[in-house]
Amino acid sequence: MQNYEEFSESQIKILQHFVTNIDSNIFVLRNLPEVIKGALFSRYSRSSLGLRSLLLKEFILNEETAFESIAGLSGGEDATDQVAAIHKAQNFYDRILDGYGDDSIGELGGAHVAIENVSMIAAKAIEDCRIGGSPLEKSTRYIYFDQKVNGEYLFYKEPVLMTSAYRDLYVETCNMLFDTYSKLIPPLTEYMEEKFPKEDNTSKVAYGAALRAKVLDCLRGLLPSSGMTNMGVYGNGRFFEGLIRKLNVSNLVELQDIGRQTYNELSSVIPSFVRRADINHKNQKDFVQFFESMQEEIKVVTKEHASFKCESMQPGVRLIDSNPEDVTKVAAALLYANSDKSLSDLREHCKKLSSEDLARVIDAACNSRENRRHKSPRALEHASLTFEIMSDFGCYRDLHRHRMLTQERQLLTCSYGYYIPAEIQGTDMEELYRSAMDQAKKAYDTIAGELPEEAQYVVPMAFNMPWYFNVNLRSLQWLCELRSSPAGHPNYRYIVQEMAKQVCEAIPAFEPIFKFVDYEGHEDLGRLGQEVKKAEKLKQS
Repeated sequence: MQNYEEFSESQIKILQHFVTNIDSNIFVLRNLPEVIKGALFSRYSRSSLGLRSLLLKEFILNEETAFESIAGLSGGEDATDQVAAIHKAQNFYDRILDGYGDDSIGELGGAHVAIENVSMIAAKAIEDCRIGGSPLEKSTRYIYFDQKVNGEYLFYKEPVLMTSAYRDLYVETCNMLFDTYSKLIPPLTEYMEEKFPKEDNTSKVAYGAALRAKVLDCLRGLLPSSGMTNMGVYGNGRFFEGLIRKLNVSNLVELQDIGRQTYNELSSVIPSFVRRADINHKNQKDFVQFFESMQEEIKVVTKEHASFKCESMQPGVRLIDSNPEDVTKVAAALLYANSDKSLSDLREHCKKLSSEDLARVIDAACNSRENRRHKSPRALEHASLTFEIMSDFGCYRDLHRHRMLTQERQLLTCSYGYYIPAEIQGTDMEELYRSAMDQAKKAYDTIAGELPEEAQYVVPMAFNMPWYFNVNLRSLQWLCELRSSPAGHPNYRYIVQEMAKQVCEAIPAFEPIFKFVDYEGHEDLGRLGQEVKKAEKLKQS
């Protein structure tokens, strides 16, 4: 591909610091702060210039942009000088970004944010903002959570609870849960070693990692939802603006604090992208008014219409919404791209097909797949399914990370029972585990009468909670095939296996779509295979 831009030697010398090449039509930006990249791409959409020429003419050589100071080219700048330069030139960048009048402009710049020592409840609230952000959370599978700092376990000291009559009960219950978690690690590790002894041809490293994962998977249910975790979040400006807005209107003090601190930190690097989330900005104030009014109205109608007795709130997975006619919708969509017919005509045609002919169309999208990473066509997105799930909070935390679907949960409670790992049932460890759960329930029941939202912090992860999935068939295929693998936690493996089974029972024509779902039980060290592969790679490197 020919490149039509020409630059002088001095211009090339400047540009080489900011782009990966000068000659090709495809290149990558580098060494540029996010605010400059965002404004540059915004301007790019309405300019006849190439990106390199635009960068040179309207940014590098434009005094109004404070380019040298922001990019650290003039020498001697420290981080404070760069932040000051960004704010000095903010009017310029705001003017460009505002000039396009489209929220999608906020997707042109991003940032990496570390959010440390927040509760598991807060982590879920952050991850609930699905689009435009990529979170990564500290794992309960690989990290022991019983470490102490200054003699104290790491759990969130919720301010409302810590200034209430429930302070001592809250602290004592959280400490008791961590104590129990810590006490059960050695005997359960010993039990697992006896049940699953290391084979001679398995490395100690791989075996040890798999054993630890199995033990911690069993015991994570003892961790209170107040347990501290760390997160790394990459997101674009639009994502962070939406996240901060939602955190600002939360009833929980922790989330409000996270929102405020996140805004302050992002204002140092991408101020133009998050400015509308400032609590004093008119857009944020308008959002607060809208959100509070909407929530109040929803609470009123919920009280009016959802006060009846419910018999169906039981642990398990239920497919509550599916449509056999979606088979013809998927089939028509599969035919569409390679035809010259309208989608509506193809749907009418597929309605007249025999089940054998429809199966041939569906099979065409499945036959060539050799593993779960071979993703199916988008045509599968024409089928929609809704599940209601009642399972433990730990399991919810795992499945909640999937973003291409709609999920909603109710408040954490101790009202629906808890799971007991099969590995400790019938052993001396079961009594200690049950005792901890029962004590936690008593504490929750005492606190929740007055402070239902804050009481969530004392709920152990083993307690069941209800939530729903509304998901298209393509996303469900990915979810079920990924999360049913032997390396997964047995609780969420059961859930996705049930999802796949129930869809295949309700709509048999979709069974070939779930060809890589693993329906086996896997009573061994589930992570062992993965850890062996990892150890082998380390040997070869």
